[in-house]
Amino acid sequence: MSKPPITVSRIDMERIEALLERLPAAEADKLDALRAELDRADVVEPAAMPEHIVTMNSTVTFEDESNGEKLTLTLVYPAAAGAPGTVSILAPVGSALLGLARDQQIDWPTPDGRKRRLKVLEIAYQPEAAGHFHR
Repeated sequence: MSKPPITVSRIDMERIEALLERLPAAEADKLDALRAELDRADVVEPAAMPEHIVTMNSTVTFEDESNGEKLTLTLVYPAAAGAPGTVSILAPVGSALLGLARDQQIDWPTPDGRKRRLKVLEIAYQPEAAGHFHR
């Protein structure tokens, strides 16, 4: 499966790139897939973000099509990760979800070398759609 197009807000892009620059080299080396996603993203101003796209701080329900498991998580920066119902942008699932539209799928490698196919089912909250541009 080829990678679906993704859309990222300018503010999210700037914040994620700054985060990646601050990481220790050993950690940063593990995030090549996230960097590749950012490199291919269509970047838009937050006010122009379509409401059906997963952005930072969005609450999204998705399905792991390999096992049918459905999860609802909020995509957050590492400082907010660890709370129930959150996933860090630096986690493989978080990196995979960023920029996907509702009903899009993506194949994503897991740390153990397998691939998971994730499908976005619903976006219950997206900051941009709610007018929260500077969260």
